[in-house]
Amino acid sequence: MAAPATSPLESVPGAYQRPAAAAEGELRDKGSRFLALLLPASDAAAANLALDAVRRRYPDATHHCWAWRLGNPASERSNDDGEPSGTAGVPILRVLHGADLADALLVVVRWFGGVKLGKGGLARAYAGAAREAVAAAQREWSVPTTRLRVVVAYDRVGGVQRLVRPPAVELDEVVYGEHVTFELRFWRHLEPELRSALRDLGAGAGEAAHEPAGRGGSDP
Repeated sequence: MAAPATSPLESVPGAYQRPAAAAEGELRDKGSRFLALLLPASDAAAANLALDAVRRRYPDATHHCWAWRLGNPASERSNDDGEPSGTAGVPILRVLHGADLADALLVVVRWFGGVKLGKGGLARAYAGAAREAVAAAQREWSVPTTRLRVVVAYDRVGGVQRLVRPPAVELDEVVYGEHVTFELRFWRHLEPELRSALRDLGAGAGEAAHEPAGRGGSDP
């Protein structure tokens, strides 16, 4: 199974692996063809767009069965797309679990070959094709992030700037007005530490906005 080189993100709390690019795998069983496509997906909207694209690409297929895992902690969904319940989506999802991958959509497209495989045969075929795609995938590490708007007086600007230390804490935007407004993006587990430092500076911090899955820091 392909894996990333050692990354400095690997030891960051909450870090997880995701596909760095699309990957494919294929299996044939008793005339049926199973084509698995592992696709990066940053959130549910991106996963649905990718799934629609697969359906448009293979309109002649008998089934487009799928599963996804998004973010950390991961949200999960799966679908049998007309196959007997539990014979397609769940086995595909189990492959993603076993590979410890998130921010991933895994679709297995089936063309029926005329011979029924039975529930056990279907589950093995869908899982087998899914494993082929996962084995071919390149991976990268990602860290969930949070955004925070911070408002300070001009004499505290330097203090806030010293808290910026990429990639853990990054400055997305700064606006100068009656006060100075910073938009900070940082690794999610650092929020208590960062808020404490901002309180010491007398800075006003708004509500934290957790980034959608997949928007976290990743390997360069």
